[in-house]
Amino acid sequence: MNPTVGIAVILTVLQAAQCQMIRDLSACLLGQSLRVDCRYENKTSNPLTYEFSITKDNRKHVIHSTISVSENIYRNRANVTMHKNLVCLYLQSFTTSDEGVYMCELKATNDYTGNQIKNITVIKDKLEKCAGFSLLIQNTSWLLLLLLSLPLLQA
Repeated sequence: MNPTVGIAVILTVLQAAQCQMIRDLSACLLGQSLRVDCRYENKTSNPLTYEFSITKDNRKHVIHSTISVSENIYRNRANVTMHKNLVCLYLQSFTTSDEGVYMCELKATNDYTGNQIKNITVIKDKLEKCAGFSLLIQNTSWLLLLLLSLPLLQA
């Protein structure tokens, strides 16, 4: 094998192996809704696909996904928002029957290293309320508007 081709193959594999990585998975209550935050590091501009699922009674149920089909019982209650390095699942009307092990699965297009997966156990009585400040940070346009308005408020 030509040494130049060998180096190119090694560099391609190393680059693909570092496309994205889930950094953190957390859950909190936002009113009557469950919010599951899946924070990741993405080192590629390739499109990202996701899947949120729950395992309960030893069975996986897809809640919301761009990888496979969501189950009917969650379709009208779940939505997902994507921000820079953050995918958020919102499950409306969260009850104890929705408790279980939640999974976030991410895959970058053309990433041949496999999907990134993290799990979190969600029990309604043990969930904390979502912090108001973290909601502001996720929507940076509100934070920017607030910061730009400060000089006007001081006048």
